[in-house]
Amino acid sequence: MRTAVLATLALASLAGLAHADDGPPGDSDRQDKGVFGMGIVLGEPTGICAKLYLADDRALAAAVGSAFIGGGIQATADYLFHPYILQKRDAFVVPFYVGPGVRAIEYRGSESHPALGVRVVAGILFDFKNDVPLDAFMEAAVVVEEGFGKNGGGAGAAVNAGAGVRYYF
Repeated sequence: MRTAVLATLALASLAGLAHADDGPPGDSDRQDKGVFGMGIVLGEPTGICAKLYLADDRALAAAVGSAFIGGGIQATADYLFHPYILQKRDAFVVPFYVGPGVRAIEYRGSESHPALGVRVVAGILFDFKNDVPLDAFMEAAVVVEEGFGKNGGGAGAAVNAGAGVRYYF
C-alpha cells in the first residue's frame, strides 16, 4: 500500500509539469463552454460522472455507479492533469490526462465487504469546443485497496476502465 501511495505522489509531481495551455477556466480552449460537466460513464463503474475544471490543464473528476466485476456500488474521485494535447483542431481538442485518486467500494455477493483504495488514472478526452458543450472520454485506472469487514480483510489490486460523455454548464 505504501508503494502505491509513493507511486501516486511521484506521478502527480511529474504530471504537474503540464504542457497544456495553463490559465484559469474560460481561457483559450474552454471559452464559453462552462467548467462543470455531468454525464454518464459505462464500464467500471457504470453510472453518473462529473468533472470540474480548476484550470485548462487541471480538473477534479468523480463517478458513482455499479461495480460489475466485484459486484456492488463504487465511487471514485480523481485530481486530473492534462499534460499533453494529442490533437488540436478548430472544432475539438484531444488531450491526454493522468492523475491520482481514491476509490470506495461496497462489494456485494457471497463475500460482502467495503474497501477503500488509491488509484492512478490515465485517459484520453475528446473535448468539443464552443459549439457543442460536450466531451467524451476513455480511461483506465489501477487501484490498490484495503478491504474491511468480516470477509474483506487484506490488501488487493483492481483495474477500472470506462468510457463516457459529459454535458457542460
